[in-house]
Amino acid sequence: MAGNYLIGVDIGTQGTKTSLVSVKGEIVAEAFEPSRLIYPEKGAVEQDADEIYGSCLRTLKSVIDKSGISSSQVLAIGIDGQMAGILGIDKDWNAVTPYDSWLDTRCGEYKDEIKDWGEERVISITGCPITYAHGPKVLWWKNKKPKTYDKISKFLVPSAFVAGRLCGLKADKAYIDYTFLHFSGFGDVLNKKWSNELLDAFNVSEDKLPEVVEPWKVIGGVSDAAAHICGLKSGTPVIAGCGDTSATSLGAGITRKGLVFDIAGTASVFSCCVDTFSPDVKNKTLLYARSIIPGLWNPMAYINGGGMCLKWFRDSVLTKENECSYSFKDLDSMASQIAPGSESLIFVPHFSGRVCPNNPNVRGSWLGMNWVHNKAHLYRSIMEGIAYEYRIYLKIIMDLVSDVQFSKVLSIGGGAKSKVFNSIKADVLGIPYMTLSTSDTATLGSAILAGYGIGVFNDLASTMDNILEYSEEINFSRQNKLLYDKYVNAYELVFNSLEDFYKKLLL
Repeated sequence: MAGNYLIGVDIGTQGTKTSLVSVKGEIVAEAFEPSRLIYPEKGAVEQDADEIYGSCLRTLKSVIDKSGISSSQVLAIGIDGQMAGILGIDKDWNAVTPYDSWLDTRCGEYKDEIKDWGEERVISITGCPITYAHGPKVLWWKNKKPKTYDKISKFLVPSAFVAGRLCGLKADKAYIDYTFLHFSGFGDVLNKKWSNELLDAFNVSEDKLPEVVEPWKVIGGVSDAAAHICGLKSGTPVIAGCGDTSATSLGAGITRKGLVFDIAGTASVFSCCVDTFSPDVKNKTLLYARSIIPGLWNPMAYINGGGMCLKWFRDSVLTKENECSYSFKDLDSMASQIAPGSESLIFVPHFSGRVCPNNPNVRGSWLGMNWVHNKAHLYRSIMEGIAYEYRIYLKIIMDLVSDVQFSKVLSIGGGAKSKVFNSIKADVLGIPYMTLSTSDTATLGSAILAGYGIGVFNDLASTMDNILEYSEEINFSRQNKLLYDKYVNAYELVFNSLEDFYKKLLL
């Protein structure tokens, strides 16, 4: 092959990041462009679809220019993106709606309507508890914006919108890859197709929905028009791509049963790899997503804004106006001097309501404060509260999939840089933590997936094994694990009382 580079594009909530990656897995050049979130009314969060596409064109051009390589050396492009939001296109692939973000809650009444129809049945088909995702959003557009709904030829996720537009596709070629199906609201995730039962129940035509495809499918080549703007060679293959969490897990090497990963970012995401589909009908907590790897699954749960709690404490509680803020390194050092359990202080990290399971009437709290507690106790307790939540998720996973043994947790994202945070989570979970030499794995995963799609790599799992480098392993303390067991039990007990309290307060 003449070329020896691949490109991965990650369309995130905070912005678009693009990486030029060698076929050896080395990131050669990167570019980032922040996104613009639009808040047109209460509960609404949107993005302009053309702006999303433009950010991809500009970051693509940037990595080509920075690297100095010839466009003919780029073999293929893979794009991942935000998973729970949608946008509508017409027959010519023009956006007729803004991107209806996963943060947008206007569809709440239709979320409740689906729950009333039968939440357990929906979970058993889609693998996902009912939340602010595609199904309720489609119903919102159908019922609240019927004229716009009539113009919509297909509903798409952002990564598919960008990929199709790069290739100049029409709506009859619209697609969604199977890593998104648990969020789709109408997807039969086990059989990788649309559920006639759910479509009929909510009077949604399958004609409005795209074809379900494999994430490595080549969906076209970069058009002449797009190539002229972004600097790529016309005809460069573009694969279907996948969800951002799926790309992140692939890029972190989560390709075999028994591996766990922790995305310690703005949201705190806890997931693992299993080979059994066991939807969480009882607890309604886990989102049972398909792995990119056929036959594997990535059940996950997350704290919306878990990592933001640490930033909030540093920037809003500790810092006075016109004073320098503490660094996270300073706070980590202080927290490391505090004994496990923070002297009986418990923090609940759900500032905007609990997501997994969905309960908007739970809010953030500190419980058990006394005169001995200082800022170091408070900071450590935030990290411990996130870890306690993870322990609950792990217990549910182990109850659902009893034959799996979890060998290690791979920590990625900004929070992975904190040794004390990783140590706390290892102690609470009773599983060793490991970090990677690179903490941002989404664009790497998308680039490798693109290479697999065109035959550069024969096997995704072995390819990632050869590429990834581990930087540190943190084992857990059995003594601390036993101590934390008591705190996890106490943490679980607070939710009923918190729900009752905040329900009355928020009415």
